[in-house]
Amino acid sequence: MLEKINLLEIGFSNVTPEEVLEYIVKSLKKSSKKYYVVTPNPEILVIASNDEFYTKVLNSAKIALADGAGVVWASKFLGKPLKHRITGVDLLEKLCEGVAEKPITVGFLGGGPKIAETTAECLKGKYPGLKVTFASSEFHNHESITKIPATDILFVAFGSPKQEIWIYENLNRLSVKVVIGVGGAFDFISGKVKRAPLWVRSLGFEWLFRLIIQPWRIKRQISLVTFILLVFKERFFTKSIKPRK
Repeated sequence: MLEKINLLEIGFSNVTPEEVLEYIVKSLKKSSKKYYVVTPNPEILVIASNDEFYTKVLNSAKIALADGAGVVWASKFLGKPLKHRITGVDLLEKLCEGVAEKPITVGFLGGGPKIAETTAECLKGKYPGLKVTFASSEFHNHESITKIPATDILFVAFGSPKQEIWIYENLNRLSVKVVIGVGGAFDFISGKVKRAPLWVRSLGFEWLFRLIIQPWRIKRQISLVTFILLVFKERFFTKSIKPRK
């Protein structure tokens, strides 16, 4: 069982990229119960703070990774430091690289028109041994969900909170072993959206880079103010809560 640390009522898996990759790959070798992975960022935590059901959805994930420098900062400020920031796009890339030469299949669902398909092609070009069973940008409802073929790992990119809720509600209907919500990862990998240079990411300013190239995101970035207020509230006004396991 991976250790979890509670931040703003959400349990985060305290793992390094290497540890989470090893855990997922090993779990696929066993007849483990199917599970899902989420990658909460500050915006997601703000949404969850006002939505008990969404909080339940996030906490029902076996693995929850800190996607955002703000989450890592908050963990340190609250005296419960997380080991590493792990974004959805980095997890997707590393997993595809790690399973390319293994008998493990992957599928891609979501994104804009043809984005999932382009993402799959880009990754197969980068990792020739990658075994893709499914790639579709179309949203699948309860009736058509059975058309998704049996797959070991399914990456879902509907954006939050839609993707996490969809995964929670449909996990048992899917012929998959692991489902991972990856947000805008397909946009980066397909080339639709330019990603910040590594040095910008390492400084924790990827959010600013995205704001510069996508000014419309300013409305979403306003939630960062709310996030900071929530962190200060937990630090100075909330009683200690035991970490979720």
